[in-house]
Formats: sequence, structure tokens, C-alpha cells
Amino acid sequence: MKLKVCGMKYQDNILEVAALQPDYLGFIFHEPSPRNFEDEIPNISDSIKKVGVFVDEKIEYVSRQIEKYKLDAVQLHGHESTEMCRILKSSGIEVIKVFSIKNEFDFSVLEAYEAVCDFFLFDTKGKLPGGNGYTFNWNALIKYPSSKPFFLSGGIGLDEIDKIMEFKKSDVSKYCYTIDINSKFEIEPGLKNIKKVKEFKSQL
Repeated sequence: MKLKVCGMKYQDNILEVAALQPDYLGFIFHEPSPRNFEDEIPNISDSIKKVGVFVDEKIEYVSRQIEKYKLDAVQLHGHESTEMCRILKSSGIEVIKVFSIKNEFDFSVLEAYEAVCDFFLFDTKGKLPGGNGYTFNWNALIKYPSSKPFFLSGGIGLDEIDKIMEFKKSDVSKYCYTIDINSKFEIEPGLKNIKKVKEFKSQL
């Protein structure tokens, strides 16, 4: 399983997390978020993919941010259309489409997005589009009908390591491409605890 650290905000902290060599770093472009990114991304290894996180933005804005920050992927957290996903994917960027789950989920909604996304991301359904700080019931994924690789997100911290190990025994875990961490590793919104991230990565 790969590792994504999301909600990066501060330059020095970005460099410290990047030194741990996660596979993805996420930058949130959503003004209401306390992790909204408005800085410059420092020079990091090309092996780390830069992900822009968007919520119901116009494609023109998303495209500008892709160009400005040289993003490798976009994570769409809102009600983005299949057509928007198709256009972005055809431009050569990785498209990650987010779906929120609490205890159960209607997987039929994924079908329309199968051909226009590279990955799905399953997050916890809460008051915010992300960063709610608690996990959803992963048993809901047992009925996953697709072979599309997905990111597992939502309130994952060090306390979830045993839960992840248990999840890895399930058949559906073979499609779990990346573990996505954020709020459980923060000193404050956007500022990651390097020691905790390092420990999680070593255990993962």
C-alpha cells in the first residue's frame, strides 16, 4: 500500500514530510478549509506526486492550479461531473474521485465514473468535505463491485494500524492502492507531526 499525506500547508513542514518519501502529497485548494493552500510548493522529489484537492470548482480554476503548481493529480471532493473528470483525465493528469461513506454505500454511483477516473477515494461522510477526523465502517467496502484501485481515507491515525492489518486480510484490500492520512497527524491544521508520520509509514 502506498502512502498519501494530505492537507500540507507550510513550506518547512512540506520539506520535512517529503524527506520521509511518501508517494503522494496533497494540497487543498478550497478557501473554507483551514488547510487551504496559498503558498509556493518547495522543490521536492519527482518521485512524490503532488495532488491538488478541489471541491466543486470550475474546470478553468482547476486547470490553472494544475499549471501553476505542476500538479500530478487532482482529487475531486464535490459533485464533479463525469464530463469534467473525462476532460481532466484526457489532459494527462491523474484523476481521483472521492465518495463519502458512513455505514453503507450505494456502489452503483461508481459505474458512471469507471472510465473517466484513475482512482476512487473513499472518505468518511461528515460535516466537511474532508478532514473530519474519524473513520467510516470499512466493512461497507466488502461489496466493492469494481477492480478500480482506490485510496482509503478518513480519520486514519496510528491507532488504526491494527485495523489496517486486519483489513489487508480481506479480498477487497487488493484494490486498496493508497492509505491517505491527514488530521490525525496534525499539531494544528496543515502542520504535520513528523515523528507520527514517520512511525506510521514504518509500520505501514
